[in-house]
Amino acid sequence: MSLIRDETGRLHIETPLMAESLMDKALLDSTETKTVFRALPDLNVIKLGGQSIIDRGRQVVLPLLDEIVAARANHQLLVMTGGGTRSRHVYAIALDLGMPTGVLAQLGASISEQNALMISMLLTPHGGIKIGHDDLVKLPAYLALGSIPVMHAMPPYGLWEEPPARGRIPPHRTDSGVFLTAEVMGARRCILVKDERGLFTADPKKDPKADFIPEIEVNDLLALDLADLAIERAMLQALAHARSVREVFIINSSLSSHSSTQVIWLPVRIRTCGALRNAGVRPLTFCCCAGDRV
Repeated sequence: MSLIRDETGRLHIETPLMAESLMDKALLDSTETKTVFRALPDLNVIKLGGQSIIDRGRQVVLPLLDEIVAARANHQLLVMTGGGTRSRHVYAIALDLGMPTGVLAQLGASISEQNALMISMLLTPHGGIKIGHDDLVKLPAYLALGSIPVMHAMPPYGLWEEPPARGRIPPHRTDSGVFLTAEVMGARRCILVKDERGLFTADPKKDPKADFIPEIEVNDLLALDLADLAIERAMLQALAHARSVREVFIINSSLSSHSSTQVIWLPVRIRTCGALRNAGVRPLTFCCCAGDRV
């Protein structure tokens, strides 16, 4: 880029985007690149589900935090928190009052942040520290100090959340927030800790005949347009266009389960990670230690 002087004598910075429409398709195509800068390529971003994990209390939460503390010794970790039952409750009230989607998104963020406060306090003896979205740029410093940063997972769309194609529930919730955080930081892995074995053709809690999906490519999954999913559609849509993160692990919260992880791996497939079937492997530790993606 260089400085140029126009006929009036004013100086301008000459760039490829100068005087171009940012809606031009050819211009947009020209911005594609094989790689983007990855700030923290060894980072593991871990989401603790709100309803599936945190709302279930100490019996489920404390063993998982013990494993996070153990994994921190050898791995860079950022813990993020979902909203859970309280988010659903406040959504129901806001919907009844006729609130727009942006208000629901703002309310959901406050619940997710409450959970981040509790998890960070429980991790305080081991270096747990609650951070906000603006603190992501400080993440390398926190990790260098041996801290375990904890951040709420609701992405900061807030009042500016886009209206969904169906209904009024915010489309970008905590699964999307975790994935987008991992993507912008160039993380090694995005891990969602839930209470499901993985993906099914329907909610297995409601439909015992639901079929387990052992392997599927992300665009094929979107094309199925299933009535229900264990992960947000907006997250899958983001994964389909990701530049850094190409895999998302879904872990069953049961530490005794050895086939509880699924891998969303773009552009290859979604598959069950069979390596967890080896007895004695703790799911969260496995996901941090598993080999690099292709």
